[in-house]
Amino acid sequence: MTNRGMVPAGAALVGGVPVAAWGLMGQQNYDGLPASELDYAFQPWDIGDGVAAVAGGLALVLAVAGAAVLVRGTLRGAMDGRWWGVLGPLVVLGLMAGVGWRILTAGGIGANIGAGLLIMLGTPVAAGLLLWALALALWLLVERRGHGSGGDMGGISSRGV
Repeated sequence: MTNRGMVPAGAALVGGVPVAAWGLMGQQNYDGLPASELDYAFQPWDIGDGVAAVAGGLALVLAVAGAAVLVRGTLRGAMDGRWWGVLGPLVVLGLMAGVGWRILTAGGIGANIGAGLLIMLGTPVAAGLLLWALALALWLLVERRGHGSGGDMGGISSRGV
């Protein structure tokens, strides 16, 4: 990212998405029983649904504002469009984290099968998204500090030895 305003906008987008998903989704308890009689894989935070909804709404506004700044920056040339390859997986990861926390803390009767599936299937997907974003970000940073032409690999011949 070339413009200093792009980094805070990216942080707002990536940081706002999980809070928005968590806050706007609400607690996913089984209906018909009081919360004290439900089983939990993980105890939910002691935050009221109203407070969570307000936090989720504010985070959504923050994320949309960050996305708008980033889109505008990309269109004006202030941000290299390849950074969307980093931001996209991080946004998906944040969405998975916000929704995943609600699944993990859902109150039910007996075993929380969704929590088990989320841990078994979601963890490798989340790890892959994070590794992809980190690897691409490092590559973009190294390339920017180098020659940036793509053909020169820092003294290593691109056609072999």
